[in-house]
Amino acid sequence: MAKLGFADFGHNLPEQVTQDAILNLIHYLNNNPKVHGVLVQLPLPPHIDSNVVTRAIRPRKDVDGFHPNNVGLMTLKRAQQQDDLLYRTSKFEYGIEPCTPKGCIELLDRYGVEINGANAVVLGRSNIVGHPLATLLLHRNATVTICHSKTKHIEKITRKADILIAAIGIARFVKRDWVKPGATVIDVGVNFAPDPITNKPRMCGDVDYAEVRKVAGAITPVPGGVGPMTVAMLMKNTLENAKRFWNKYYRPPWFMHV
Repeated sequence: MAKLGFADFGHNLPEQVTQDAILNLIHYLNNNPKVHGVLVQLPLPPHIDSNVVTRAIRPRKDVDGFHPNNVGLMTLKRAQQQDDLLYRTSKFEYGIEPCTPKGCIELLDRYGVEINGANAVVLGRSNIVGHPLATLLLHRNATVTICHSKTKHIEKITRKADILIAAIGIARFVKRDWVKPGATVIDVGVNFAPDPITNKPRMCGDVDYAEVRKVAGAITPVPGGVGPMTVAMLMKNTLENAKRFWNKYYRPPWFMHV
């Protein structure tokens, strides 16, 4: 954090902490003008209602992008459409995009993968990755198919994908013959399974990396792929929040964004 020039307001609470104590802390952070990003590390202990806690975060400080307001604005494509206006007006209506889906889009852009018109398949329908990622891909004019545990003949669908994103939570689920030659494969999965050679548990993704890399045009590793991008997007969301706050409260009205 310090290397990026960010002040760290981290609070490490004991597992036995009460829900009221967490909510009181969030209320304090919501109203602290020096704080531009608030996130709660999930999962929480079983006696804490995660939905109540995440919804207590003020939407404009919700750098994880999990608050229903941000989800709704993202779905309505207000995150992109409102951005330029926010530099010029006092409006604070915008949607913060969740970090992992945003990181996947950033990866595709940075490596020049064409999203416009691409056939994209997303494995997984979670509210954290699958749903929002499919929405962001749709906003970029991809033709999107979401597959899940009830989808029949998944492999027939994945073979047609120009962009295949796995976020289904099953170790090495995607096999070599499931992937279209030359396709771009992004592996969001984080699992622990026995190594095929040593038989010792190690971190792996939802894609059989060793085999799929032989046919994919590009593929992300686990670890070292999407994970660092998620952290980078978290920092980016926080910085964007700070800019919006400064533009709303401190920038002179005659100063125009260039």
